[in-house]
Amino acid sequence: MPLAAQQPRADLATARSGVILDAYSFGSGFAFDNVVEWTVPVTVSQHLGQQLTVDLSAAFARASGATTSGNFRVSGFTDTDVRASWATGSGHLILAVAATLPTGQETVPDSTVPLLSALATELLAFTTPTLGSGGGATGGFATAFRLGERWAGGVAASYRWHAGYTPVAGGGRLEPGGEGRVRLGVEGPVGARGGGYFRGAAVYTASGVDTTASSAATPNGSRSGIGDRILAYSSVSLPAGASSLVFYGYDMYRLRPRGLAAADSNAVQVPRGNVFALGARFERTLSPALGLAPNVEFRSELTGESAGSLTLLGWLVRPGVDLRYRASGQVTLLVQGQMAFGRLADSNGGSVSLVGPRAVVLVDWSR
Repeated sequence: MPLAAQQPRADLATARSGVILDAYSFGSGFAFDNVVEWTVPVTVSQHLGQQLTVDLSAAFARASGATTSGNFRVSGFTDTDVRASWATGSGHLILAVAATLPTGQETVPDSTVPLLSALATELLAFTTPTLGSGGGATGGFATAFRLGERWAGGVAASYRWHAGYTPVAGGGRLEPGGEGRVRLGVEGPVGARGGGYFRGAAVYTASGVDTTASSAATPNGSRSGIGDRILAYSSVSLPAGASSLVFYGYDMYRLRPRGLAAADSNAVQVPRGNVFALGARFERTLSPALGLAPNVEFRSELTGESAGSLTLLGWLVRPGVDLRYRASGQVTLLVQGQMAFGRLADSNGGSVSLVGPRAVVLVDWSR
């Protein structure tokens, strides 16, 4: 039987908040001179007994983008996610439900659309890519099982329903399609003595067609869609004396949208795409209360229309360092500093340089 100390406390509560800065400056000739975003996230988790956990997460974000013709700004609270997960008595099956409350800014002026498009670029990976929606609900499960003596496998699936809303002032009401997701994963020790550890997963996401009601801009309404996505992720942790070295990589491929007729002149199709990343972290414990982790990541994004090959949208290299300090038995401080360098395609068929810092200061509290 497990020892009592190994069981999660029935009344354990944790909270996290802080400040995150994402900023980029671009070379001359690009649509933006710079884009800056500040995010203040808040997450709270509460165990209600040994099997039920309730989580809440929200944030406040402020973003601005400078161009030669003027500045763009957007700010406000994001939507609030409330999730409850229940673990069965065996611990091998977890059921989860989540509600997205529309506390964010679901309707924005059309003048902010260029800035929001920049925030949503997957290559740049802004912390808060959008401020709000009409809300929604998600239900799903996850289960794990043995694979031999030392390895384990897992399966998870979920479905998300999105409520309708009006994303742009003066535009039509958007009815987003549903989203289904299936995840398969494995993990276990590797190496002659089992000193390393491998984790791998594959995720398939399918999205329905979005429909926008008629408006002044689109009298007959419009339909849009994003293609199914296939994501593969793996990481391996290797011992390095008193430290550990972690290598990871992932590849997300976005297919052409389904359910849109070629004859539909109002159809808007999100282009095919591929986001690829490789990274490494050197995790070292300097003292029982202090840990240091230098890290580096390479990321690239390709994009293309329904037919033809994909073209390079951009790439970047992001070196940095993480510092984790356990101030007490209840408070932990996390500080991250990174700097990105790379290139981004422009509208003239060439590319421009990009450079920008990411700074994170978060405080974890538990009781």
